[in-house]
Amino acid sequence: MGKADFLSPKAIGNRIKSKGLQKLRWYCQMCQKQCRDENGFKCHCMAESHQRQLLLASEDPNQFMDYFSDEFKRDFLELLRRRFGTKRVHNNIVYNEYISHREHVHMNSTQWETLTDFTKWVGKEGLAKVDETPKGWYIQYIDRDPETIRRQEELERKKKQDLDDEERGAKFIEEQVRRGKDGREPEEAPTFTELKRENEEEKIAFNMGSSSVAGPSKPSSLLGASALKVPAGATAKRKEPSSASESREKKKKSALEEIIEMEERKKKKQASASARTENWLQPNIVVKIVTKKLGEKYHKKKAVIQEVRDQYTAVVKLVISGDKLKLDQSHLETVIPAPGKRVMILNGEYRDMEAVLEGIDEKKFSATLTLDSGRLKGKRVEGVAYEDFSKMP
Repeated sequence: MGKADFLSPKAIGNRIKSKGLQKLRWYCQMCQKQCRDENGFKCHCMAESHQRQLLLASEDPNQFMDYFSDEFKRDFLELLRRRFGTKRVHNNIVYNEYISHREHVHMNSTQWETLTDFTKWVGKEGLAKVDETPKGWYIQYIDRDPETIRRQEELERKKKQDLDDEERGAKFIEEQVRRGKDGREPEEAPTFTELKRENEEEKIAFNMGSSSVAGPSKPSSLLGASALKVPAGATAKRKEPSSASESREKKKKSALEEIIEMEERKKKKQASASARTENWLQPNIVVKIVTKKLGEKYHKKKAVIQEVRDQYTAVVKLVISGDKLKLDQSHLETVIPAPGKRVMILNGEYRDMEAVLEGIDEKKFSATLTLDSGRLKGKRVEGVAYEDFSKMP
């Protein structure tokens, strides 16, 4: 009996059935063939191709088991890194997402009998952090990529710089308070004198109208010059404290303004940090291929991103040869052009905006950009990291 026609209902039904996941008990890892039922698996085991694969495996079974174990470990950890990053997640969640791929390596062909054994082995080897809870085993990926470590160091350096700014602001306030206290003139303590009269019968009289004394017969002349007369420099001395208080108020205002500016800078940094994402690929930007797996022909070559797929994969076209490649985000890096050239911001608060490169700070690994699109056109942005922008073709 011949095969069913390609467009016949039976052939269409068979193709629909073969698309989904099948039972693990009817899968042959050596031949990488999935059977739909027990009869098909039995027929496959009796086939000559399957028997040849068994003979090859019987010669060195450890070699095949090590190969499948390495494949399972690499794909599982890659999924854990890409999908969950460094978050703590249940190992069964990662495994269910891993086996959803039809061509995955099955665990019964590896050196681990159960998922728990594999989780313990990963923790023992130091590839991830694992811990056991009443709900099961949890796993957390340890990212040892040099690029990631460099970014973490930059973030720690920025946090330390923020703390230094806070300490500097606190010291500045203390200095202002100390200067205000030092600038205040010490108040002279009042001196009291005893009232003495030469003649007990003489009456004391105060002349409130004028300070001049008419005749020696008036007894108020004894107290006119000392008690009622105001010295000439007294008014000037009274005005000095008011001017000092005004200067202190100005100093306090300047310190308050300094604190407000520091808070605004901190809020801007926090806003830019919250706007960051892991994926930075964007169409129509120039990138450099950094992976060596493609050979020296493509290593360190520049290309233009034509299309972005699944946020972390890009289809690039080489600038010189015109070849098209499909590469992962980790195999690419941004390109920094000469000052005055146009760039696109790939991460942070001004993501997806075009700008012009003004200058580069090699010590801080950052650059100064001027926005060239949107409602913020003409705004100057400083401290943009190298990996947050790239050249435009």
